[in-house]
Amino acid sequence: MPESMVHLKIDGKSVEVPKGSTILDAARKLDIDVPTLCHLNLEGTPMVNKSASCRICVVEVKGRRNLAPACATPADEGMEVRTNTIRVLNARKTVLELLLSDHPKDCLICAKSGNCELQDLAERFCLRENRFDGGEQSHYARDVSPALIRDMDKCVLCRRCETMCNDVQTVGVLSGVNRGFKAVVAPAFEMPLEESVCTFCGQCTAVCPTGALVERDYSWKVIEALADPDKVVVVQTAPAVRAALGEPFGMPPGTLVTGKMVAALRAMGFDYVFDTDFAADLTIMEEASEFLDRLTRHLQGDTSVRLPILTSCCPAWVKFFEHRYPDLLDVPSTAKSPQQMFGAIAKTYFAEKIGVPKEKLVVVSVMPCLAKKYECSREEFSSGGIADVDMSISTRELAHLIQRANIDFQGLPDEDFDKPLGESTGAAVIFGTTGGVIEAAVRSAVEWATGKALENVDFAQLRGFDGCREATIQVGDLALHIGIAHGLGNARKLLDAVRSGSVAPFHAIEIMACPGGCVGGGGQPYHHGHMEIVRKRAEALYREDLGKPRRKSHENPDIIRLYEEFLGKPLGEKSHHLLHTHYFKRHGI
Repeated sequence: MPESMVHLKIDGKSVEVPKGSTILDAARKLDIDVPTLCHLNLEGTPMVNKSASCRICVVEVKGRRNLAPACATPADEGMEVRTNTIRVLNARKTVLELLLSDHPKDCLICAKSGNCELQDLAERFCLRENRFDGGEQSHYARDVSPALIRDMDKCVLCRRCETMCNDVQTVGVLSGVNRGFKAVVAPAFEMPLEESVCTFCGQCTAVCPTGALVERDYSWKVIEALADPDKVVVVQTAPAVRAALGEPFGMPPGTLVTGKMVAALRAMGFDYVFDTDFAADLTIMEEASEFLDRLTRHLQGDTSVRLPILTSCCPAWVKFFEHRYPDLLDVPSTAKSPQQMFGAIAKTYFAEKIGVPKEKLVVVSVMPCLAKKYECSREEFSSGGIADVDMSISTRELAHLIQRANIDFQGLPDEDFDKPLGESTGAAVIFGTTGGVIEAAVRSAVEWATGKALENVDFAQLRGFDGCREATIQVGDLALHIGIAHGLGNARKLLDAVRSGSVAPFHAIEIMACPGGCVGGGGQPYHHGHMEIVRKRAEALYREDLGKPRRKSHENPDIIRLYEEFLGKPLGEKSHHLLHTHYFKRHGI
């Protein structure tokens, strides 16, 4: 047997695992189900939470007096482990009862009901009464921000959110505070999230096992708008939503449900069902034009030009940048995100087309991202006190709305988006995965720069799931050096390297806050640690791109018409006013 492997027995079954593996790893190799709560390993990311704080996974190890947490105990040569003794089962039940003794009993109205791992454990252990009820309970005020809600009475101190916020995203908002019943994971001095450096990426909600961290739900506001006869309600749907919405309805991860999604939204009463992909094509028109303008001036010797240009479609990344890199605020593209571009066009161009005052037009977005809720509340994304996008709901919220409306989602026929803000290209749909935005930009920028039709639009070198990667694209005599990062921790590494000059100069960088890009957004159906689900969603978007008749943003006929009828030209006066923004220095380091 190689020295790098260890041999042990679990419940009488032999198993061989690499040295450094835990008992939990070995048990899972044998398909032995050891229950966990605090443990979480998002393979392919730095997210490995094995704080061993909950003790639900305890097992009995021969020769040891105390029970051992399987998630944090190394597998040793010759070890004999039992996962199902009476002592183990009693210990797990006692731990679970103690956790529930300090936990609210409002499961019926909790946002995580049906997706709560603590609830699942209570059912698994058939807990119908609790020996420890009636003891002291913690009571914290709910922290409500535009995007997230923290209900710390439901915190079980698993520390998953802390690991995600600090080790993966490197935002550093959350840490353990206080002791005893008052112990909780919270921002410093228990300040509200809105006053902290939180980016509202929502990855903490994606890993929280209970209802302690959830999105702020705007679905009833959507219903109120749909019920108002004086309002015209339009909806836009982000590319990543169509690759995940089928999951809550029993469809395999990676199933494309674009047509059924459109049919469901129309059946719910939306007056117009549009596609954020239209605005993604519009974003490329502006962002790629801005990139070419900067690059051309740079090559002509203009020393005032700032490169690399950074994509700015991700609001969590933008807020992270505003807090952490205030000295580089003139580097990101000034182009608004597709969500906000859509809102600006809907409340001007489209409102004029249908003869509706913009104050009577309600724009709803369906996003995989919780930071989009925060983004549409930013003051600069409004005009005369009227927001460009009135409210944003997550993929999960849309699924709940469809279920609430008693719509047979799987049985729906496929329908098409409305015109004119529903036409899109393949370049737009890949915005939903890491590397997709920069690939879409390159498809147009290369063709514009060379003046030649691009035969092969698949830039495979820009794809992948490595946290930080770089690629070179040949454009005539120029080798474009491109950087890509997904996950804010990876973004920090890349930007720190750029700032210090320790890497070769980049011409352009794409950054997405969430692991995998938008397909892994904080508002997507919960993946419960199974990262292959996120990869399958990304694959689905590339399939949709491949099947599109047009795969370059500048070939979208409705985008061409928008410029001819309304905007004039990319980077022109009107498009600059409606489609571009600026950034702010925020507190924090």
